[in-house]
Amino acid sequence: MRRSEAQPCYKILARVSTIQSQLMNQWGVLETLTPSEYVQFRHVLGPASGIQSFQHRIIEFMLGNKDPQMLAVFEHDPQAYAQVKAAFEAPSLYDEYLRFLARSGLAIPREVLERDVTTRHQRHPAIVATIKQVYQAPRTYWDAYELAEKLVDLDEAYALWRYRHLKVVSRIIGQKRGTGGTAGVGYLEQIAGRVFFPELWDVRTELEEAGPAP
Repeated sequence: MRRSEAQPCYKILARVSTIQSQLMNQWGVLETLTPSEYVQFRHVLGPASGIQSFQHRIIEFMLGNKDPQMLAVFEHDPQAYAQVKAAFEAPSLYDEYLRFLARSGLAIPREVLERDVTTRHQRHPAIVATIKQVYQAPRTYWDAYELAEKLVDLDEAYALWRYRHLKVVSRIIGQKRGTGGTAGVGYLEQIAGRVFFPELWDVRTELEEAGPAP
C-alpha cells in the first residue's frame, strides 16, 4: 500500500478474508460447550484472556484501534512489548489507504494525513466526499474502489467475529464477569458495533440511486 502497489494488496486481503472465515468457524466448536460443562474447568483459566495476546493486539493496532492503555499489558515481556509498541506508533492500514488516495490525486485533508497516528481515526466529512467520488466513478479510480471493497470485507468479517464472540459468551456464561477482569457480555456489547474504516460505511448512505432509463 505504501508503495502504491494495489494489485498485490488484492491477493493479501483475499487471504485475510479466508483466514477470517476459519476463525469464525472456530466459534462453532466452542458453542458445543454447555454452561454446565464450562464451569467444570473455567477456574483453570484464571485471569487468562484474549486481551493478553500480543498478536491480536498488533492486529487491532494495525487496523486502527489504538488504545495506549493496552501497552501496559505487555510490559512484562520486552520482546512482545517492542512489537506491540511499534504497531501502536505506526500508521494504521486505513491511514495508509487514505495516503494512497492522496497520492492518486484525490482530496484528503492535510490534518488527516498529518494526524497523530497513535490515536483512533475520527470520521471526517471531506473523506466521505472523496470516497463518494471513487464509488461514482469506479472505472476511473479502480484501484481505490477495489481496495475500499476489500477493506469493507475485512471490517465486516471482524465485526461478525466480535458478534459471534458476544453470542457464544452470552450462551455459555450469561452475565458473569469475563476472563481477564473484563465485564464479559457487557464489554463485548460495547465493542461489537465498532468499525475500523467509518467513511467506507458512511458513503453508502451518500450514494444516490440511478434514475429510471429514458
